Amino acid sequence: MNRYLQVFTTIDDAQAAERIARALVEARLAACVQIAGPIASVYRWKGKVEQAREWLCIIKSREALYRKIEAEIKRLHPYDVPEIIAIPICKASGDYICWLEQATASRPSARPRPARRK
Repeated sequence: MNRYLQVFTTIDDAQAAERIARALVEARLAACVQIAGPIASVYRWKGKVEQAREWLCIIKSREALYRKIEAEIKRLHPYDVPEIIAIPICKASGDYICWLEQATASRPSARPRPARRK
């Protein structure tokens, strides 16, 4: 089932994280983007150890859309080198995959969506 991905990016502003999330979902590049944060990030940049408060975006999508997702994140992201990491979804429920497919389809199908989670 490696046709599906979770893509991760971090950003230093909650509103910017929401802009990226909304842009990806509105363009049907992602079925869902979860935003967690703030989180503490410790990293090496230009020879120094830095620390920053960031928000983590977890993007649910299809492997076929990865290049477009990467391009959209780079277009909207203020960092010189934004984190853009994708990992395959190895297992998932059939209903979830059906919803993910439908939510990222270029033309939505008439098939009903699974019930909303609460």
